Amino acid sequence: MAHPKSKISKTRRDKRRTHDKCNPATIAICPTTGESHLYHRAYWHEGNLYYKGKKVIEGSASEPVVE
Repeated sequence: MAHPKSKISKTRRDKRRTHDKCNPATIAICPTTGESHLYHRAYWHEGNLYYKGKKVIEGSASEPVVE
């Protein structure tokens, strides 16, 4: 049976276990578009980029795609 070479402190053990209690991300629904998205994140809807309910980037078919 394997034995640890040295004792792992309670602090190190608890740091490793902090992620066991994480909650799933909260999803918001935009009042402007009705699209569901993560809080504090911009999202695409019908070719346009929205953030905080406002259109940030307007997309169209005539614009060239820049890579």
